[in-house]
Amino acid sequence: MVDNTDSDEVGPQGTRSPGADATWRPVTRASTHELVIEAIEDQIMTGALVVGDLLPPERELASRLSVSRAGVREAIRVLEGHGVLRSDVGSGRGAGTFVASLPSAALARFLRLHVALANFRIQEVVEARIILEQASASLAAERADADALAELERLVAIMDEPGVSREEFNDADTAFHVAIAEAGGNTLFSDMTGAIRASLRAPILEAFTKVTEWDAMASMLRSQHHGILEAIAQGQGARAGELTATHIREAAAALPELPEA
Repeated sequence: MVDNTDSDEVGPQGTRSPGADATWRPVTRASTHELVIEAIEDQIMTGALVVGDLLPPERELASRLSVSRAGVREAIRVLEGHGVLRSDVGSGRGAGTFVASLPSAALARFLRLHVALANFRIQEVVEARIILEQASASLAAERADADALAELERLVAIMDEPGVSREEFNDADTAFHVAIAEAGGNTLFSDMTGAIRASLRAPILEAFTKVTEWDAMASMLRSQHHGILEAIAQGQGARAGELTATHIREAAAALPELPEA
């Protein structure tokens, strides 16, 4: 981060002065970077800081919060890693630390890690998937364009290939469900679906390897995928959602060896 004390310089939004509506108050407890993060988050949550706003220079922010510059520097480093802030080095217009739009990839990464580490019961994950993916499939039936349908058909074709490995099947299966969420046009749904499915990739693959009647299992999943795809392609939202919910329940029930996520 580079100090920038020229009050005439503004962030990308141009029409706002740096942190125009922000009210910075001294941190009253220990001057740790966690407290600085909390102070910055408070300004964002109240709307005093919005995407594109320029934070005060490091020295000034440390003074306003009555903390060390090292604490401010560490807080900014953490929030940059989370995708909340971005720093541009140099001098003049455009230099400094700005509030950034949180990338979808960052949100998905944190959701994925939380799902993977929180040891949710499989039944809880299944219930969450049903709610999310049933809605996504219904939306996809309303909104999927030709490119989205082509991608779903491509993924189904991979799972239909003779001799496809269980790992390849699992990856295409995962991508199929995420692609449905993306076709629905709801970014939050697709990010959450992607995060949950990514956290389940390893346990589902492990469960697949323990299925003795793999051909029968794969045939059931293929048939269900084709039914969901057909309903989406025909614009049958309610049917697509119902088939997706049934598919998730039956797939989970057919994998008794599925370990806890």
